[in-house]
Amino acid sequence: MKTVLVTGFEPFGGELRNPSQEIARALDGRVIAGRRVVGAVLPCVFGASIAELNKLLREHRPSLVLCLGQAGGRAEITPERVAINVDDARLADNAGAQPLDRPIVRGGPAAYWSTLPIKAIVRALQRRGVLVAVSQTAGTFVCNHVFYGLMHALRRRRGVRGGFIHVPFVPEQATRGQPSLPLATMTEAVALAVETALTTRRDARLPGGRES
Repeated sequence: MKTVLVTGFEPFGGELRNPSQEIARALDGRVIAGRRVVGAVLPCVFGASIAELNKLLREHRPSLVLCLGQAGGRAEITPERVAINVDDARLADNAGAQPLDRPIVRGGPAAYWSTLPIKAIVRALQRRGVLVAVSQTAGTFVCNHVFYGLMHALRRRRGVRGGFIHVPFVPEQATRGQPSLPLATMTEAVALAVETALTTRRDARLPGGRES
């Protein structure tokens, strides 16, 4: 059976939880649209995260890759449109590194587009009543680092789609009125995103998106 790779991150920035990690683990072993999901957790560390991702790509040879990350403060689930070739960390990663204005791949393209049908995913989730929007920036921390590293790796793998989705806090993390979504809601939303990516060849056309 062909596989889908879904990754999340370990907690970072002093948080005790990371919903992306929990979603990846919850989906591990599930069969979606005839594909078995392999759920894995990446270190929130520059360099080591891409190395682990590349190891998983070699081991499982997935037909679809969906990387997840936490975006505390966002209210929606946000499929990312583009990864940019820069690390510029506002805070240190879990190994204490804080790169500034450094290319992820020296001499690499300035950016890579997601190859997921991001607007079809948005439409599918909207129809389920899930808060969702296309995001125009994945930031410049480890999430964007992995997103760019993924798309750089997939450039030589014909027919393999890939991309990145940010998820909000779970309610237990949210303080001072911060937005959040229940873990179960986000888990099923990501499962639907995987199904949509596997069954949709041509993306939908929808207006607008999240600006940040």
